[in-house]
Amino acid sequence: MLQTGDNDANGSPTPTPGRKRRRHRLLIFLAVLALLAGSGLVAGGYYFDSVPTPTDLKLPESTTVYYADGRTPLAKLGAENRTIVPYDQMNDSAKQAIVAAEDRTFWKNKGVDFKGVLRAAWANVTGGQRQGASTLTQQYARVAADLRGVTYSRKLREAVIAWKLDDKYSKEEILGFYLNTVPFGRGAYGIEAAAQTFFGKTVRRDAPPQQQLTQAEAMVLCAMVKQPEADPTDPEGSPGYDPRRNATAKQNSIDRWNYIRDGMVKLGYLTSEQAANLAYPDTVKEIDPDAGRSGLDRPSGLVVNHVLSELRQTEPFRGKPDEVIRDGGYKIVTTIDKRVQDAAEAAADIRRDTAPEAVRGQPKNWQAALVAVEPGTGRVLGYYGGDKSSGADYAGWYLDENGQARGFGQHPPGSSFKVYDLAAAVGDKISVKQRFDSPDTKEFPESGRTKGSPAGPIRNAEHAPCQPNCALWEATVASLNVTYFELTEKLGTAKVIDMAKRAGVESMWETVKGNPQPQRVDLRDKPAEEVAGRFSTEVGIGQYGISVQDHANGMATFAAGGKRAEAHFVRSVTKGDEKVWSEQLKQTDLGLDQEAINQLDWTLRRVKAAKLDNGWDSAGKTGTWQAGQSTTQNVHTWMVGWTGALASAVWLGTTDGKPLKTTGGSYEVYGSTGPGPIWRQFMEQATAALKLDPEEYRFQDPAFPDDAPETTAPPTTPPVTSSPTPSARPTPSPTPSRPSPTPSDRPTSRPTVSPSLSPLPSLSPSKTRRPG
Repeated sequence: MLQTGDNDANGSPTPTPGRKRRRHRLLIFLAVLALLAGSGLVAGGYYFDSVPTPTDLKLPESTTVYYADGRTPLAKLGAENRTIVPYDQMNDSAKQAIVAAEDRTFWKNKGVDFKGVLRAAWANVTGGQRQGASTLTQQYARVAADLRGVTYSRKLREAVIAWKLDDKYSKEEILGFYLNTVPFGRGAYGIEAAAQTFFGKTVRRDAPPQQQLTQAEAMVLCAMVKQPEADPTDPEGSPGYDPRRNATAKQNSIDRWNYIRDGMVKLGYLTSEQAANLAYPDTVKEIDPDAGRSGLDRPSGLVVNHVLSELRQTEPFRGKPDEVIRDGGYKIVTTIDKRVQDAAEAAADIRRDTAPEAVRGQPKNWQAALVAVEPGTGRVLGYYGGDKSSGADYAGWYLDENGQARGFGQHPPGSSFKVYDLAAAVGDKISVKQRFDSPDTKEFPESGRTKGSPAGPIRNAEHAPCQPNCALWEATVASLNVTYFELTEKLGTAKVIDMAKRAGVESMWETVKGNPQPQRVDLRDKPAEEVAGRFSTEVGIGQYGISVQDHANGMATFAAGGKRAEAHFVRSVTKGDEKVWSEQLKQTDLGLDQEAINQLDWTLRRVKAAKLDNGWDSAGKTGTWQAGQSTTQNVHTWMVGWTGALASAVWLGTTDGKPLKTTGGSYEVYGSTGPGPIWRQFMEQATAALKLDPEEYRFQDPAFPDDAPETTAPPTTPPVTSSPTPSARPTPSPTPSRPSPTPSDRPTSRPTVSPSLSPLPSLSPSKTRRPG
């Protein structure tokens, strides 16, 4: 039988053209109905569904921490590497490349690829492969929804959001949203982060031309949007489009780049001749496995801990979680001067070849810390407390997000604390030429330091030519403990503590009977007379721990002529054009007149370890504190001091609280031989880097109105002239390995409880906040 056309080869009826169209429409209707069944009606979704629009989104944006110049990044914070650049501030490179790569009808379509929606519906009905072909607007809608923690898995829901966006926003706004949001790989979200990560460039049109992302480079980046990261189940076979990942990825990138180039020609962004002359850029940066650490794995990373701690106390951020700062897209400019920071790390990181020879190659438990403060402003210009933000901080302490104190914080300052005794003395009109009874050994019954007491009399570590009748300045240079113990008794413990507090020492650690760890005492909240009872006369010779940061700020106060400023790490916080926070510079006067300051400078510039070889006037003091009751082993050594332009404090000790012992087996480590070389190298390099004129920072000579004759302070108790008894410790004799012209800086008094290196979780819970 001949076929009539009404049946197919199998005998089934053959559809007519009209019937084909009706079946096609029916299938589409069924597909859309099936899609809608799981998503709700279009009208309901469009008018009543709560969908996130760009104004609703709180996009995580990296906060960048800068050095004091406001241009050099110190660290980048945040869960994602993202820097938002407004659309009108971007050059055209990425705008054109992304349209050619992802949606060539972008400028004409209504934000939705309806054919793509139907294809997805058909695939759902027939069980076919899931379909893509989203517009840029749909892609942004999908990413934005994911950022809000909502998953719109169905194509229609995505289309509804995109449709709504296209109604509300201009094409330029939507393209800006997209370019600032999508992932490009290597943790870079948004085109600016990608430009920096892959090429070390920027999309900002106001940047110098050589720093701007080029057309060819933008095409490489926009190729990566298709698959930003390698497939974790098959990273070699499906590596994505990062040309540095492997050969397959590079070929993928080149193929995609050619596809984009063809699209650029079709869209009129490039002429055929320009496209022919455009070369694939082979300048993508190597993958850096440490890039995600954002600068926190360096010594300067510790600064970030202090920055965050400081900002948590300010009005804009008080009581808010750290994510507000980290993901807020802020620009934080610190007080840290990169030139000073580099000099600090070069000198105080004793593992580097740049450290002074005296401290290089020493045992692993040796540790140094250094803080530099600008006189008159309190700006911390340099900070070295350890190797990275997650490690121990030996230079200070800070409060973490939970209000817990972190850092190792305190070290007994030894004779370096005598600077505050001396300042209190000259402030009380006690001339540095006044003479004191200064024998090698002396009893002080009022303070309980007698031959019959557990600690015994006060002893000097070495002799001085002036003994037994020394001027205060001579006793300072020779670091005579007997003289300074008597001076502290004469002034009163409260007056010495008050001078240290007003100069910049905000915390001091007391020894508590029965408690193995020293406990922090906040000196700011109570009058010195009230807290003085928690400390003995030994405070005058440095028994009680203080932080390197506080000590540096105290030195900065004297460098500024007795004008105290709060030590701080943050200069400003901005977001776009909005100023969020600015440093609050304020000075308080110690009440020291110019003559007192001159006598302080005049005396401390005679300390040999404080002399700089670069022509600057400098003043300083060494300090050492012994290990336990030993007279020959030390665990804390110091050098502190200032010029008129810069003040700093250096501590050198051990990480485990054991005595300092050189690789050669010697225990002869003192303030002058350990931290002294670190301090001098740092001060010389930092002042040179700052390019300041030393002539503008000269010290003035004192008038010494009581110059003739020098007065003698009456002895408070007769000196111990008999030979040492078993309860008295012998005075150690100098050894050839110690520079004989440099006087001892090691007190010989025993602490009531031997201070040891302790982490700050032992801080007392009473008011431990630092001001912002």
